Amino acid sequence: MPIYEYRCESCAEKFEVLTRFAERDRAQVCPTCESTKTRVLVSSFAVTGSSESFASDFAGESTGGGCCGGACGSCGSSPN
Repeated sequence: MPIYEYRCESCAEKFEVLTRFAERDRAQVCPTCESTKTRVLVSSFAVTGSSESFASDFAGESTGGGCCGGACGSCGSSPN
C-alpha cells in the first residue's frame, strides 16, 4: 500500500496515511485537530543516493540497452 500525504483544511497540518489507492480520496482524520476536512496532496518521490554514485553507475555504458540503445541492430530498420 502506498503512503499518501494529506493537508488538513482546518488547521493546515500535513500528515501521511498508509492506505489503498481506491481509498486515497476518502476524507482522513487529522491527527492534530481530528477534523475530517482533509485533502490529498500531490507528492513527488525521492531518489536516495548521491549524484556521483548515480553518474558512475551509468558512466561508460555505450552499448545501449534494449531497442532504444541501438545495440540490437534492428533500430531504425524496417521489417521488410
